[in-house]
Amino acid sequence: MRWRVSSRADKEALPLADRHYNRQKVGSPQFVPPGRCVVLLAGAPAKALWVTSWPFPEYTKHAWAGAWVNSLFRNEGAGLSSELILEAIAATRAVWGDPPELGMITFVDPRKVRKKRDFGRCYRRAGFKEVGKTKDLGLIALQLLPADMPPAELAINSTLQLFSGDIQHA
Repeated sequence: MRWRVSSRADKEALPLADRHYNRQKVGSPQFVPPGRCVVLLAGAPAKALWVTSWPFPEYTKHAWAGAWVNSLFRNEGAGLSSELILEAIAATRAVWGDPPELGMITFVDPRKVRKKRDFGRCYRRAGFKEVGKTKDLGLIALQLLPADMPPAELAINSTLQLFSGDIQHA
């Protein structure tokens, strides 16, 4: 496990968030959508940032309402991206338990990433499958179903409380 638990306003994570193509307000102290989230950093100093969001279905405007959403992943040399993705999903499962029926979804904007043979290649190598596009922006939707997810694994600075089942962050 290379990931450690972070927060939605971690100053160490901000430069990575600011360099991600979907960043809406560069320099803003928070870089995570409202609602439930798991924020992870890898490397010291930080070389990768991951955010899993879990929006409430009633506030979701895409076809995969209820799924976990990887809303940000930036890797600047922390390791092989497909491996980091699977580790981040394992760490997310350690926080939230069993994934929803729709698993995890991520969206790739082919106009804003380097041209490749298949957009979202690192996600595809981690087992994600293309399942459609968003209606509004035409983003490519990639999904990983629960059966294809790795088992839960605690991030580096997480601890599990005995008896309560709650995860605490050191």
